[in-house]
This record gives sequence, structure tokens and C-alpha cells, in this order.
Amino acid sequence: MATTDPTATPSTSDLQGKVDRVESTLHETRTAAVALGSNLGNRLETLQGAVDALEDTPGVRVTAVSAVYETDAVGGPAEQPSYFNAVAVVRTSLPPQDLLERANAVEDAFGRVRTVRWGPRTLDVDILAYEGVSSDDPQLTLPHPRAHERAFVLAPWQSADPEAELPGRGPVAELLAGLGGAEAQGVRLRADLRLSLPE
Repeated sequence: MATTDPTATPSTSDLQGKVDRVESTLHETRTAAVALGSNLGNRLETLQGAVDALEDTPGVRVTAVSAVYETDAVGGPAEQPSYFNAVAVVRTSLPPQDLLERANAVEDAFGRVRTVRWGPRTLDVDILAYEGVSSDDPQLTLPHPRAHERAFVLAPWQSADPEAELPGRGPVAELLAGLGGAEAQGVRLRADLRLSLPE
């Protein structure tokens, strides 16, 4: 019989109950799509490091990673280096806000500095969509409010998950086609570069 006395030694049934609850939470996973971008430093190494850091997060499993795309910087200060862009698809038991906190921590770990709007950055990590969740929270709007306009997001997302859909907007492949395709938007596949799924 379970006890409510916090100083009591837990019984086997108490411990088993806690383990069962944790396991049941871990099995309640949902799919999320996460965009990655970098235009400072070793861009490919940074993107791979971000994928690995997501995989190292308890409650997160990276299930797919896109090809690498290169995109000229648009907006912000002139003469920025071009971006490398990718998308990781994850299964996660973390709530969206916790996943966002982890995304921000990964950015910080790679030296992300937020001083200039649309300025160059070592790493950008954005949650594009989270299965079954829509949110108007200014800190985390889901699905991402501008994903459907950005070929540098749609092209790698389609690469990672050809059947992906942006909730409320439709299939990612159709959204990308509606923009004229990746190349028409200056988004170039870097077939010479590759990100690896964590082992």
C-alpha cells in the first residue's frame, strides 16, 4: 500500500508506480519539425552539432534530417554570409514550451547572440510545427507563422519528410511548388554536404 509520508522508505509498489508513470509519459510522443540555420563559423559543423544536441535531449529522438541547402541572406545588415539551412524531424515527449527552451539552450551553446534584428548568427533553431498543437503565444506561435513563405524552410522540410504537411496550409511540397520551387527562391541544394542522423 502506497504511503504519503515523504520521510518513509518507498515500497516496491511506490517505486514501480513511479517507473510506470515515467514510462507512460515517454511513450506519449509527438512529431515536431525543427528548422536549423547558420551563417557564421563552420556552418555544417554547427548544424550537425545542433542535430546531435537535440538527440542528446531527454525525451527527444531525431528521426529524420534533411539535406543541406544554401541560401543568400535576405534582410538585415548588408553583405552577410550565406546560410546553410536544414530541418530535423523529431519525436518528443516534451511539451512545446520545453522543446522551445531546449532549442534556445542549443542556440546559446553555439554562441548565438541576439543584438541585430535579422543579423548574422551562429545558429538559429525554430520549431515549425508540433503535432496536434496550435498556439498564438507570441513566444511560440504554432505552426510557425511564416514557414509557408520561406523556401529555405520548405525545401529542407520536404527533404526530411516528403509527406510533411504544414497545419492549416497544406502539404509542404505543394507550398514549395507554389513559390516556384527552391531554386527560384535562391535556395540551392548542397549535394556535396551531408548531415548524419545520430547513432
